[in-house]
Amino acid sequence: MTVQQEIIAKLGVKPVIDVDDEIERRVNFLKDYVKQAGTTGLLIAISGGVDSAVAAGLCKRATDELSQESGKEYITLGVFQPYGEQEDIDHSYAVAEAFGLTHKVETNIAEAVDEIALETEYAFKALNIHRHISRGGKGNVKARTRMVVQYALAFDLNLLVVGTDHASEALTGFFTKWGDGAVDVTPLSTLNKRQVRELARRLGVPASVIDKAPTAGLWEGQTDEKELGVTYEDNSAYLEGKEIDSIAREILEKHYLRTQHKRQSIPGI
Repeated sequence: MTVQQEIIAKLGVKPVIDVDDEIERRVNFLKDYVKQAGTTGLLIAISGGVDSAVAAGLCKRATDELSQESGKEYITLGVFQPYGEQEDIDHSYAVAEAFGLTHKVETNIAEAVDEIALETEYAFKALNIHRHISRGGKGNVKARTRMVVQYALAFDLNLLVVGTDHASEALTGFFTKWGDGAVDVTPLSTLNKRQVRELARRLGVPASVIDKAPTAGLWEGQTDEKELGVTYEDNSAYLEGKEIDSIAREILEKHYLRTQHKRQSIPGI
């Protein structure tokens, strides 16, 4: 078995999908988990990108069906989490509008992130290290702070936090440990980026969201493909078992091997 075959098997990606079947299967997965957990619905942070848009669409279908089937209210809460001014936040609101989300809220993380960064720099100074927190370090704080706020809401509202992790991200380890900082359920985990976009088109995600350059919003001008050095087209093709450029293959496999710790359970002894 080649490294590529081992990775595909590990991440569970299909070479071809039936879009309608995948939507139904993932909606049912969410419904079953909500009932099993005894919660009142799902919370999804809507970044304005295609991954969270697809997750939001699946969540809304799941909670709408649960409400209809049970006769009691289940909700999908959409959370918008800009850091200060977010240029593309209109995309987040467009997703909420497309899926008819009646429960939505904006929580700006700027002050919390800046305070954490400042405390970190005070700690550096106490260690006789005179520098600012790194750009990557502050980006990580943004991701973690967003999750803290999501769980603060989810705890008191009895909701499950939904992650947007998918196989194309898992391949490269382009996320903080345990997805974007630990989530309760990941309905996209066995899809690659191309397949996520296929579901997006069927679900009715706005075209402006589907076609935008993927970014984690960690700093101004940041894009996933620029950071990783490989396109999502090559990434998706690799996960579908196709032949890709040898340089792209090498980059992907190096990313995968270097980030094994992000996909493994916390080690103990």
